Amino acid sequence: MDICAVVASRSTCMRRQVGAIVVKEKRLLTSGYNGAPQGLPHCAEVGCLRSIRGVPSGERHELCRGTHAEQNAIAQAALYGVAIEGATLYCTHQPCSGCSKLIINAGIRRIVYQQPYPDDLAVELLAGAGIECLCFEGTAEN
Repeated sequence: MDICAVVASRSTCMRRQVGAIVVKEKRLLTSGYNGAPQGLPHCAEVGCLRSIRGVPSGERHELCRGTHAEQNAIAQAALYGVAIEGATLYCTHQPCSGCSKLIINAGIRRIVYQQPYPDDLAVELLAGAGIECLCFEGTAEN
């Protein structure tokens, strides 16, 4: 979880810093943090549409210009041809429903997160797919 926190520190999101890593057979394969897609201006430069419109956390993900940390970690695996089927995704936050669908289709089998996220559909999707989800309790040093 310490590595996830370091990855999250690179986030360019104005509302929430999220970091994710994909691990398989005790090897870190990919990482991702939330922020604007590659080559596009960051929200700090153009403003946060979700904040401007007063969108509550856990709602209307399509109004965010940023790519989620989990999405970026999966995209990095695809970009560099890294097989992540059967891997564990560690993340600072519980995945949303959109990320959960990608996680399921990527073949990730286990998720360990530190902070809960208000998305009941994500919980339902992951449970239905048989993906083990664990909340890491305590500090990363434990």
